[in-house]
Amino acid sequence: MQVRGSIAQLNVSGGGVPKLPVLEAQVGELGLAGDQQHNTRLHGGPARAVSLFAIERIAALAAEGHPIVPGGTGENITTRGIDWDEVLPGVCVRLGAECVLEVTSFVAPCATIERNFIDGGFSRMSENAYPGWARVYARVLVPGLVRAGDPIEVLAALVSAEQVKSDFVHRH
Repeated sequence: MQVRGSIAQLNVSGGGVPKLPVLEAQVGELGLAGDQQHNTRLHGGPARAVSLFAIERIAALAAEGHPIVPGGTGENITTRGIDWDEVLPGVCVRLGAECVLEVTSFVAPCATIERNFIDGGFSRMSENAYPGWARVYARVLVPGLVRAGDPIEVLAALVSAEQVKSDFVHRH
């Protein structure tokens, strides 16, 4: 499986939401440079370094009447043109020329994003209640510089981080 799209927007904040757009960011083991989390018990760390969500899902939620915008629910990377139903735990995502992420889990919604939903109904982004409508967390397998507009490829689940790094080294 190789599905190609692009980065619609990169988002960072000094903690909390909304995360605001930046043109480019260095992605390292703990996420995008310049991005922080208020509650590091529930957010951040190597397994939750980067959060992703699809612009198409944001647009569909807005069409339902929700006042949601890119970055408003805390995603670091707003994707465009990939099949969001294929972005599942275990799948790898290549951003730009070098950065590779591994999706680790769905993000459970919390009250900090309620302002993005009619009547505060943030459970609209719950994977359990609405499969395919949750953001995802990812770990960084190969760090790198990413820019808004860079290509995104959704890759089949790979054997290991070492395999991804080895494949990257052999291609460059």
